[in-house]
Amino acid sequence: MAKIKHNNFLDTVNNVISDAAQQGILHLYAEGEGFTGRTIGVRGNTLFHFGTTGYLGLEQDPRLKAAAVSAIQKYGTQFPLSKSYISHPLYRDLEEKIGQMYGQPIIITKNSTLGHLGAIPSAVDDRDAVILDHQVHWSVQNACQLLKNRSIPVEMVRHNHLDMLEDKIKFHSQNRNRIWYMADGIYSMFGDSAPIHELMALSKKYPQLHFYMDDVHGMSWAGRHGTGFVLDQLKKLPDNMLLFGTLSKTFGASGAVLVCPDKKMHHRIKTFGGPLTFSAQLEPASVAAASASADIHLSSEIYNLQNELRERIHYFNGLLASTDIPLVDRNDSPVFYIGTGMPKNGYNFVNRLMEEGFYVNLGLFPAVPVKNTGVRITISRHNQKKEIHALVEAMAHHYPKSLEDTGTDLNRVRHVFALEPQKTKINLIDTDLDIQLESSISKIEKGHWNTFIGTQGVIDWDGLLFLETSFEDNDLVEHNWEFRYLIVRDNKGKPILATFMTIGLWKDDMLAKESISRDLEAIRVYDPYHLTTKVLSVGSLFTEGKHLFLDGDHPLKDKALDILMRTLETLEHQTDAKMTVLRDFGSDDPLGKFLNGHGFVRIQMPDSCAVDLVEREDIEAYISKLSVRNRRHFRKEIQAFEPEFQVDILQTCHEKQLEQVIGLYGNVHQNNLGLNTFPFPERVFKTMSDNPHWEFILLSLRNRPQKPIGVMLCYKNQGKTYVPAFVGLDYDYVRSHHTYRQLLYQTIKRATDLGFDRIDFGMTAAFEKRKLGATVTEQFAYVQASDNFAMELLGIMEREG
Repeated sequence: MAKIKHNNFLDTVNNVISDAAQQGILHLYAEGEGFTGRTIGVRGNTLFHFGTTGYLGLEQDPRLKAAAVSAIQKYGTQFPLSKSYISHPLYRDLEEKIGQMYGQPIIITKNSTLGHLGAIPSAVDDRDAVILDHQVHWSVQNACQLLKNRSIPVEMVRHNHLDMLEDKIKFHSQNRNRIWYMADGIYSMFGDSAPIHELMALSKKYPQLHFYMDDVHGMSWAGRHGTGFVLDQLKKLPDNMLLFGTLSKTFGASGAVLVCPDKKMHHRIKTFGGPLTFSAQLEPASVAAASASADIHLSSEIYNLQNELRERIHYFNGLLASTDIPLVDRNDSPVFYIGTGMPKNGYNFVNRLMEEGFYVNLGLFPAVPVKNTGVRITISRHNQKKEIHALVEAMAHHYPKSLEDTGTDLNRVRHVFALEPQKTKINLIDTDLDIQLESSISKIEKGHWNTFIGTQGVIDWDGLLFLETSFEDNDLVEHNWEFRYLIVRDNKGKPILATFMTIGLWKDDMLAKESISRDLEAIRVYDPYHLTTKVLSVGSLFTEGKHLFLDGDHPLKDKALDILMRTLETLEHQTDAKMTVLRDFGSDDPLGKFLNGHGFVRIQMPDSCAVDLVEREDIEAYISKLSVRNRRHFRKEIQAFEPEFQVDILQTCHEKQLEQVIGLYGNVHQNNLGLNTFPFPERVFKTMSDNPHWEFILLSLRNRPQKPIGVMLCYKNQGKTYVPAFVGLDYDYVRSHHTYRQLLYQTIKRATDLGFDRIDFGMTAAFEKRKLGATVTEQFAYVQASDNFAMELLGIMEREG
């Protein structure tokens, strides 16, 4: 069977970033002939700057500027030689000063990204293992991909989950020398920190544990000599830690620094550290500016600067505490994250603040989960108290207005960030609309449902009743689904929106590469629910087609869509689902932009295939309209083998036949890891056999009629749509007798004999179905996850593969 196309992560990121750029939030150009750090020019306006990472304002210090200018005058704009041959004359002085700051051997690097690429492959031995905090900076994660070529295991744990980290340490402790945990000191989005003291306690329990800490956002504003948050916590760097700091951002210059207390390892990294050997060295201006900054860090002045910034941070914290603005993590770092929830809320709020004269950053996917979009505000010494006060006043005024503009409320935002809800909640749902939410299709009028949503797949009234019966009271949790049905009508009773939803357990690797699923299935032999998630889905894993009806011309459609979003959020809360999925949308569906704004990321599904039979022709006439090439394929690989098959159409199966059908389905399920789902319970097949809307196309060889080698499980939707929902195969005969292709043909033949208008061939094997006349359509799903952990972990596994 044809290989499934897999979602391209970069395409997903591109969609999100492009949307933010169109909203005027990203990819802006600063304006002006000069900068002070206090303000920044954007789109013809001068805004107070609350987005800098130069927290101490040293990038505007006249001593650093003078040093940089002097260095250019003396040495030129660059020193175009590798440091392996010869270092710039100013380098020795800088290295001595930085070494004095830390009291440990150091290495100066061009930037932190190149530094990680040089240090990590040199520090990590082939006998080691690496565990990443899933919020550790991208540059660290990227450098670790080089380790995969050496078969070094690289794993990931949820952010600051030390119990999960300890489990990984135990797993690797018997087979690995050192176990590296890589994390940030201060995390760049929420401003929260690594639990340094708890990690040190863990390393005493497990001596194999070593640390690689990226503390670039903790640099200068904390610690003795401004050496950062991590060293401020530890006071002395332990031998089992490599520490990265920066000479840019708060330090005010350019470059990065690796601190390595292990002298032998320091020598190895410095002698040959990949890009540390071959990349160009820092420009003379950068070296001179960094040296001037180091002088400040080595003097008592650094503590005055730190105190000035700390006073502003405390002031801002105090002002925020008197408001209802949802600060995601209250701490003493200069990074503040105001939760907005959905991207559209963030776009609105940022634009409002810019119009008021304040520049702030938007935290957006993939840096944070899409539904955890927020405004990232940084406080620096450039910010004056009156401007900080004005910013808080503007936020307090505009934050509720931005929520109102986008049809949400504060408690919806607070929930996605796991913050305590307010005592009162405003209900913005329009009372002019009639909302019907049911837990069973039996409570909905059959004719109405079938008219506006039940014409495709197994999603008519009878099909959904079949699903409810099949997926309840089963032994395993994955075989039990909850159902919800939503219909939104206007005050005249006319349906505007209708859909059904299921809540059940999904495998996180459902659309991952087969090699990844194969590795995960090996783990699931002893841990059956490894990397699985409770999912709230529009539609279900059993059904395909347009699961959502929307009257796009109705004047109240936007309010109906808002009700859908609120219903999904409520159900997610009530059922503790960690992911919401809306699926089976075309590539140009107008709802795409709406869903992006509500925190959904588009991913590509396998293509959908359908056959139009409205001309009521027989099978011979149908085949005659295929292309010359496809008719040749039909004669050679299908028609030539048809005499060898016995074809039985069964409305019901006796016990032995049902056992054979289940076995054939199981073969396909086990071999189709490209669409990796839990197998269906046996009750599904028994219920099919007892249901008048289902039938089985059974293939056997004429010389062995008692042993079926293929089956198509077909649903008859209201006498109009024929749905070959699932297939079963004996793989011993697939190549020799083209069994799958024969089943496709027999399905078309059966549908024409019954006089159906359409065949919903569903997803996968689009190449084979197209050869028999099916129309192939790209399909997309929209996914909203509570966090990015599973996605990032699967991304690591994919790059490893």
